[in-house]
Amino acid sequence: MNGHTPLKGGALALASVALALGTFMQVLDTTIANVSLPTIAGNLGVSADSGTWIVTSFAVANGVAVPLTGWLMGRFGVVKTFIWSVALFTLASFLCGIAWSLESLIMFRILQGAVSGPMIPGSQALLMAIFPASKRATALAVWSVTTLVAPVAGPILGGYISDNYHWSWIFLINVPIGLFCALVCWRMLASRETPTRKLPIDRIGVAMLIVWVGALQVMLDLGKNSDWFNSSTIVIAAIIAVIGFFAWLIWELTDAHPAVDLKLFKDRNFALGTIAACLGYAVFFANVLILPLWLQTQMGYTATWAGFVAAPSGLVAIVLTPIVARISGKIDARLLASISFVAFAISYFMRANYTTQADFWSLTVPLLVNGVAMSCFFVTMLTIQLDRIPPEKVPSATGISNFARITCASFAASIVTTAWDRREALHQSRLAEVVTETSPAYRAAVEGVGHLGMTDLQAAAGITRQMVQQAYLLSSADLFWISGWISVAMIALVWLTKRPAGAPPAAAAD
Repeated sequence: MNGHTPLKGGALALASVALALGTFMQVLDTTIANVSLPTIAGNLGVSADSGTWIVTSFAVANGVAVPLTGWLMGRFGVVKTFIWSVALFTLASFLCGIAWSLESLIMFRILQGAVSGPMIPGSQALLMAIFPASKRATALAVWSVTTLVAPVAGPILGGYISDNYHWSWIFLINVPIGLFCALVCWRMLASRETPTRKLPIDRIGVAMLIVWVGALQVMLDLGKNSDWFNSSTIVIAAIIAVIGFFAWLIWELTDAHPAVDLKLFKDRNFALGTIAACLGYAVFFANVLILPLWLQTQMGYTATWAGFVAAPSGLVAIVLTPIVARISGKIDARLLASISFVAFAISYFMRANYTTQADFWSLTVPLLVNGVAMSCFFVTMLTIQLDRIPPEKVPSATGISNFARITCASFAASIVTTAWDRREALHQSRLAEVVTETSPAYRAAVEGVGHLGMTDLQAAAGITRQMVQQAYLLSSADLFWISGWISVAMIALVWLTKRPAGAPPAAAAD
């Protein structure tokens, strides 16, 4: 921090691990409960639809808390804010693990999301502060690995725990990790606190933020099951979200001490870099969701094995990210960002060629290419975004960036699951027009399976099942193609930014 020399040797390694684990826990909890919702809902005696509030409550609270990071760090200091955030997150995780009803679990998830806001921006700022200026790209690499691997690890851990242990361990595993992170950071970083200053809090801006983000998240999470705008609840939520957003936007741009400093978007690199990062991450997150869903519902994979298909991409990212960090200061960040989006596009286009007979290796190869993209993505996007941001504005900038990224990912998740079902219905209706009881192809198929000892009724059911599988495959391929072309479009957006100076800027904690 100010006036302090960077850490070295074992102290640097230990502090880096602790800070990385702080990020890992927070990102992990955005996805780990998703695959376990049926198990949790069943255990608590509620419907699966009601169980979605377990995810929604965390996302809403976290979405509101993230943009306030800049104010919290300026008022209380970066180190203290981060440590208290981790400690309270650990306590909230324990409470989630011992929840006795859906209502209590939702209440504790709200607490968990609310206190976790500073964890990602805080770990990011502190990592850049404890590394030498020449190694800040390495600091961002450490941070980006945990941010990208955690969404992949979440479904694996969540599925494995649900299949083999009580669901409460989804949350209880955070307790020892959180204690380690908080204690190590307190012992090693407490004396390196940043200067604090009394800052007025924008209560009206915060209240508006809670209203429109909450309404937006409710609309996104409940829209699919409520048939979207055919539901009066979704229409009301959408109206509140739109009106609330524009009212909040006007207030924040005109208030003397805004809760969220939107004037940062005047910087071209920050504005365009944030758009590219958000859209790129939204597509990545949507595919992290849709691939396991397809594997589990149509390909017969368990939650654990569906997670294993994606696991190699995380391993590739871990191996390549340090190499990318080493060369990032020597190469135009826009070029590395382009490589990342090209690799994303290739990965998605490769997935568009999946078949229902694809084996484990065929499913995994495109994910290996995805790992190459992951290794470049965050390091280069952050370098572009923060290139011209003053050091004292970095926590606020990272808070806004992470808030936008989380919101876009939630939006993408809702869109992709709805589009997946609707495209499947479209493809199934088209297949049904061809595969009729009077068509030669249908009769040949019935006769073929009839030789296996099936009745005509059983054969027809089997053919219908294959038709549904093909429809979902075609729907998945459509979404993979769209994802690939969005990634290609992001390359053009990246080149509209100015060339970054090279190394990422110093954090406010520096």
